[in-house]
Amino acid sequence: MQKTFRKAAKISLILVYLVIAAGAIVRMTGSGMGCPDWPKCFGYYIPPTEATELQWSANKEYQKGQVIIKDESLQVAKEDFKTTDTFDSQNWAPYTRHDYALFNPWHTWIEFINRLLGALAGLATLVLAILSFRFWKKEKILTLLSILVVFAMGFQAWLGATVVYSVLEPVKITVHMVMALIIVAMLLVLIFRTSEKAKAPSHDKTAMKLMWLALGATLFQIILGTQVRQFVDEQIDLVGETAKNLWLEAPTLQFYAHRSFSILVLLLNLYLGYRIFKKLLGYRKITWVLSLLGLEVLTGILMYYLDFPFATQPIHLILASLLFGTQFYLVLEALNAQKSPKTL
Repeated sequence: MQKTFRKAAKISLILVYLVIAAGAIVRMTGSGMGCPDWPKCFGYYIPPTEATELQWSANKEYQKGQVIIKDESLQVAKEDFKTTDTFDSQNWAPYTRHDYALFNPWHTWIEFINRLLGALAGLATLVLAILSFRFWKKEKILTLLSILVVFAMGFQAWLGATVVYSVLEPVKITVHMVMALIIVAMLLVLIFRTSEKAKAPSHDKTAMKLMWLALGATLFQIILGTQVRQFVDEQIDLVGETAKNLWLEAPTLQFYAHRSFSILVLLLNLYLGYRIFKKLLGYRKITWVLSLLGLEVLTGILMYYLDFPFATQPIHLILASLLFGTQFYLVLEALNAQKSPKTL
């Protein structure tokens, strides 16, 4: 029973990370508005592949909620009906959430795949919550936390809708990312609490404080990174996608803060690793943390000095989210070790 639940939690975690990866690709390709409505995409459950499917046609049947692009605006079918030889505006209502009315099949399908992965992740967490009821009598916290994950996924879906309705407002994108990390943390708690109890690492108060500090620093760095990414998006709109050498020609204060703070994050984690290895505390995942951090710094350097090589942007974000998850698991191990009477 416990193994099945833990496996379901791991599957849910993998799917959540796939959603984070898909979201990073959405941002890299500028596909955030590929589906201008929510939860459907141009009024379809399976989005169109050609612009002609979104054009008004004579003698064609339309279903309620179906979307067309007419005079550079989105029009939504009021009811099920069949068109005549001329366009009748009484059958249509303007889409009022925003005035974005462009269709790019690549952007549409990239965003659709992102939403599809989100739906799969939501379904996986629902299965996890159902399985968790087996623990109700012995460990209610597992059931309650599993249910909370489902609600968190629902809230995350709502946040995704608000991001679309706001036409990718930066603050809402940041909140959307932070919420994904919170879901990752909750799933890691479920995985940790149902894992086979191996020998706990040694407790060290200073190391624990450093772990919490490093985790908070990573979260702050991710938030700063989303602001830098927004600046890059704005520069792309100004100078174009091909002028990569100009994207960071006149960076904002957030960029310098993000770059400078990365040095502090690196030094903090290096010192934590030094203390763990010197005192033989047994936190093996610190090697994961340092490896992910090294790759994170490398991708940041590549983006700045080599003008954003292909895929470095989504890889940078994915590495940051993996780093956060690994650091959080370290904190869970430290909290568990704190229960042991042995201290250093």
